[in-house]
Amino acid sequence: MTDVQSPKLFISYSWSTQEHEQWVMALATELRESGVDVILDKWDLKDGHDSIQFMESMVTDESVTKVIMVSDKIYAQKADGRAGGVGTETQIISAKVYEKAKQDKFVAVVAEKEDGKACLPTFYGKRKYIDLSEADDYAKNFEMLLRWVFDKPLHVKPEVGALPAFLSDSTAVNLGTSAALRRALDAVKQGKPFAAGAVDEYFRAVSQGFEKIRIEKENGKEFDDQLIESIEAFIPYRNEIVSLVVAIAQYDSPPSMNNKIHRFLESLLPYADRPAHVNQYRESDFDNFKFLINEIFLYVLAIFLKYEKFESAQILLSTPYYIHERTSNGQSGVFGYSVFYEYVRTLDYRNQRLRLGRLSLAADLLKDRSQSSDLDFNHLMQADLILFLRGTQTGERWFPNTLLYANRSYGPFEIFARSMSQKYFDSVKTLIGVADKRELGALLLNYKGPQSQLPRWQFDSFNPEILVGYDMIGTRP
Repeated sequence: MTDVQSPKLFISYSWSTQEHEQWVMALATELRESGVDVILDKWDLKDGHDSIQFMESMVTDESVTKVIMVSDKIYAQKADGRAGGVGTETQIISAKVYEKAKQDKFVAVVAEKEDGKACLPTFYGKRKYIDLSEADDYAKNFEMLLRWVFDKPLHVKPEVGALPAFLSDSTAVNLGTSAALRRALDAVKQGKPFAAGAVDEYFRAVSQGFEKIRIEKENGKEFDDQLIESIEAFIPYRNEIVSLVVAIAQYDSPPSMNNKIHRFLESLLPYADRPAHVNQYRESDFDNFKFLINEIFLYVLAIFLKYEKFESAQILLSTPYYIHERTSNGQSGVFGYSVFYEYVRTLDYRNQRLRLGRLSLAADLLKDRSQSSDLDFNHLMQADLILFLRGTQTGERWFPNTLLYANRSYGPFEIFARSMSQKYFDSVKTLIGVADKRELGALLLNYKGPQSQLPRWQFDSFNPEILVGYDMIGTRP
């Protein structure tokens, strides 16, 4: 992989208002998180230092390869009037801009418009600027700013996507979903009337972009290495999905959102099978899709459980999923949620090939990958337990990979601990598919004795009775 050196960038701006200063700070933070070494007076100008000398040195320093002028109305006025620190900076900047016709060190970033016209210093003329003043276009134009910072010309840029992954020669994928995600998040959080459409647009982009992670076998490269690279490259997009579903769960979203999420999950399922145009294949060829589809479904359910959206969780569990055509067996129709679990054979092969000696690479991956999400691994285990218990009750086949780690848990998961309240348990019991505590007790008996239906990883397993805190359930109103 080729490393991309972090460019050093200085931000020139005016202390117009407290809100504007916070806006600039947020922009600087977002740039740093995207791999840019940002220099900002609030971070780098120390007490007692000469602010004018600091500004001059930043504009003229050759190691500072990029300078952006965050221009609002006050900045433009001070620049035109040569007033204050902004006036000093822009005097130097304007000279540098005119020094050569084709310069690429300076660019104006518009933070404010007046009567639809960008607020810019007069000296800047009709040069190209980057407009970050409109929320709807912010994501697209922020990516344009980053491409300028990293000297990635627009006429050769790939599809819009997360940064800085596409600026390297790594195996990272670019689904081109960041702008759609921003629109969807803003719409959901602000309760805009087009929120459902924005969410649908984002989910559709992810679903269609899924094709980009299809593994093309490379000569001289182990397939299991390619599989790990593929699922690791998807982490930013899994986190995007998590952030949107969390927003839907946290904010007062209409019931139609449940349908949007259900249809999105449904749209991923065909990827776990061969495409219609492929005749020669192995079942393991689609193992990256199988792992990711399982992971995404598990995260969505875990989020609904965490935020106590039990009706939304119930829809995921009880509403059938329609697949137009399952190409390996020619069948189409509706299926239960167990269609989101398929055995990933390549992981076992990898375990043996590398002599890793792990009980479950699938469990290890789910646990390790949870560290880069905003969801605690306990929430994934809680969701896996619900899926397993309900599956035993309703005939759905579900193998709870994450519960390999549940033998290290010494108490019930959160929703079961709260089920000490009978009222709370009345909401939780429908997820498992039992009518009352007595029926849950009968279900738990299946996991005891020599005929136990409990999953095992060699000698390791878990105790469902402890994880649901059975003795304490319903002991309070």
